[in-house]
Amino acid sequence: MPTLRAACAVVSPPRKPYDDDPSTLSYYRDLVEPFGLEVEEDLLRAGPNVGHRDLIDRLVTTGDIGDSTPDLVIVTQALPDITPFTAISPYLCRQLGGRATNFGIHQQGLAAPFTALRVISAFQRADRSREAVLAVLEQTTLPTRLPLVHDNHLVDSGVMLLFGQDGGPRVTGVETVSATEPVASRIGEVADMEPDGTLVVAGPWLDTAALADVRHQYQVSGGTYCTSVWLALARHWRSWHQEYTTVVLCDTDPRSGDSHLAVLRSDDHGTLPEPAGEGR
Repeated sequence: MPTLRAACAVVSPPRKPYDDDPSTLSYYRDLVEPFGLEVEEDLLRAGPNVGHRDLIDRLVTTGDIGDSTPDLVIVTQALPDITPFTAISPYLCRQLGGRATNFGIHQQGLAAPFTALRVISAFQRADRSREAVLAVLEQTTLPTRLPLVHDNHLVDSGVMLLFGQDGGPRVTGVETVSATEPVASRIGEVADMEPDGTLVVAGPWLDTAALADVRHQYQVSGGTYCTSVWLALARHWRSWHQEYTTVVLCDTDPRSGDSHLAVLRSDDHGTLPEPAGEGR
């Protein structure tokens, strides 16, 4: 099972100037006008204009993952890139040794990173991966108004996680709970297996009112969509590894109502893995 070895994150990187290239505007029009929408250039001018490539460039120079040489690279997203003119998974792969199987997962909302954990587990079981990097990217400059982004004041953010086969918290399960089912009940079942040693990390979209019986909770603040719980994991995984034997990441996609859970368990509770590298 995949074990978390290192993590890094970036939130609200410096803005970039708007590129008013006519060919880019033409691309946007071709993209949205068939759906009866119009390009809102004011949104583009007001946006941060930080693309996925910019997020990757910052992530690989942050923390200690930039010097790793994984054999599997997965890039996930719930929102589109500013433009699709750079294939991001090969771009990241090239910066991490250039030898990894690499691909992206999208069109799944905030389920995409959870799906990626399933894929990494499957690659390990098939003996096709010993070290994997998972990137979760979110940029918020869009050519048309999207209430999810603009009404909730989402910010640009990115996370990169390094998974190996030993040391650190193990991914022991990934689940999807349908919008028609009570996710709080499933979370409670997992937490009740070890109430004092389990931390439930809830995303900003999860209704925590029904989790009153869960002893240890952490809710991520608003401002992000698919990066939410992964940002928290990147920031706190080392301290959580020392304090808890089980960490449950969970969030509810506001667009579908489906909820997603990932369970990380620390058999070597309190023992931190060695750093993956020196960083760059």
